[in-house]
Amino acid sequence: MKATIPRLRGGLTPLIAVLVVLALFPVIGVPRIWLLYLFIFCIYLAMANMWNLLAGYSGLISLCPAAFIGLAGYTMTIMTWLGLPYYAGIISGAIAAALFAGLISIPVFRLKGIYFAIGTLVVPEILRLVFLLWQPVGDVRYGGGAGYSVKGVTVVSPSAEYWMALAIAIVSIFLMRYILRSKLGTGLAAIRDNNSTAASSGINVFNLKLLSFVISAFVTGLAGAIYYVYTGYIEPMSAFGIKWLIYIMLATVIGGEGTEEGPIVGTIIVVFLYFTLARYAEVSLLIQGVILVGIMLLAPQGIMGTLRKTRGYRSLLQLATRR
Repeated sequence: MKATIPRLRGGLTPLIAVLVVLALFPVIGVPRIWLLYLFIFCIYLAMANMWNLLAGYSGLISLCPAAFIGLAGYTMTIMTWLGLPYYAGIISGAIAAALFAGLISIPVFRLKGIYFAIGTLVVPEILRLVFLLWQPVGDVRYGGGAGYSVKGVTVVSPSAEYWMALAIAIVSIFLMRYILRSKLGTGLAAIRDNNSTAASSGINVFNLKLLSFVISAFVTGLAGAIYYVYTGYIEPMSAFGIKWLIYIMLATVIGGEGTEEGPIVGTIIVVFLYFTLARYAEVSLLIQGVILVGIMLLAPQGIMGTLRKTRGYRSLLQLATRR
């Protein structure tokens, strides 16, 4: 069944107005802490949207977003050490993540279900060990497992970092809307519902999964590289750490896997938890993991998935879309 695009009464005007206001925040002098909150929100939203594309719409429970984030961050950092500007490094990092996704798809796509999830879970761990042992070529041996600073980003203003994060979040939202209303989205939905039936109907299952996997890796890599422009430093333990997977899964599952609005709602909650639990750094991931398991057990369809079942939400949706 072809998905329909909800049309707001005011068309795109309300959305454009919101985006313009968000883009003007640094100009009108909002508190810097607000920009930090929104920066983290935009980065996590872009990543959650891409994970939702795989898990919610393609049926691929990929547990390796940290591999794309860390690889993109390291590529961007290396590019700056080679004298390239940071923005060229960001693009290079995203391309490296996409190419790596295409490379690992050859073995991991042979796995199904839980075996696919486990196969992707070990990928960030392998990269973490590689970069812990990795040293630059040359007489001077520095960095390695201790990490590297990103050169040339001290001149990047908080406003520029915020605008980059906002841009990638907007791109992820509109990219999702485009994909889900294209032939690619229809094919992915068929694969998610029944892989064998989709294949017997003439859908090239491998190519569609590969395309969604590479797109997800590219955008996730972009977001990850932008994040490390902000931090100005990267090291393997955090770059390839499981925290990325927890944050992304938490945002998607809480908001509602397989819904367009879900990652937005879920990311708001995750960012709130991120800063609220900062004082409990030792156990913050454990607390968030418990919340994730609880949501999966009590409301497996998430907030938006549960709301969509209510009569009030359906009536409001019909009113907003004139259906």
